[in-house]
Amino acid sequence: MSERRLEAVRLRLDGLTVAESARRTGLSAPTVSAAWKAFREGGWEAVPIRPRGRPTGQAHRLDETLQRRLWQRLTHWPDTDEPGWSSRALAQALSDAGAGDASPRAIEHWLATQNLKPSPMALDDLARRRSREGRWFRQQVQPALERLGQGSAAHWQGGVRVAVPATSAENASRRYQLYLHGKRGALYTRCFTAPPLADDYLTLFARLASRGPMALIFHGAYFQACPEIQGWLDDHPDFALINVPPNANLRAASTRG
Repeated sequence: MSERRLEAVRLRLDGLTVAESARRTGLSAPTVSAAWKAFREGGWEAVPIRPRGRPTGQAHRLDETLQRRLWQRLTHWPDTDEPGWSSRALAQALSDAGAGDASPRAIEHWLATQNLKPSPMALDDLARRRSREGRWFRQQVQPALERLGQGSAAHWQGGVRVAVPATSAENASRRYQLYLHGKRGALYTRCFTAPPLADDYLTLFARLASRGPMALIFHGAYFQACPEIQGWLDDHPDFALINVPPNANLRAASTRG
């Protein structure tokens, strides 16, 4: 491509039109015009296409220092009122602290390698299914959404899980993950070295509740026996916490890398 752009500029210097230069080089007319403009503004050095991004194979690689700093962030709540860390927020926090640069996409790739990128639950069309899961959705989820005045797409999903990287040894220390999926499946996460306590769940719920009326469909924990959480829910009627049954078959939707 770069050689043909250079040839197109030579043809233009010889007096050929854009259309004729495009025909001879096999480039499109807009590409010839762009090469000609680059030459006029920056000389021959500006004509070739410069490689973009990182070298092949390096786009998603994070060194050990960056990985340690990411773990340090993930084990604390964000300084903002966000309900967890998104890949974009992690990238921004590292940059603001002068701790290194990592793109949100590279961080998402790293989260996947650490088994920290769970997929959203597949809830679409559940209301029309004649199944145990469909009945649960109609009896538990739809009434809560209607009570809060929200459409079926306005809820958040979340859960708690044990996350062990697939590449870890059998005796690797366990990591516990609180996670949420917001609009368009955006992932928010917070990690722990021990199972989350009631105060951790309450912090998560309070951060979500600050956004207004909220319905959270939650998997992996049950709070009926926790008086602190039940008391908080009683004090926040605009926050609907809906537990996913342990035996529900909600096959996860695929994540976007």
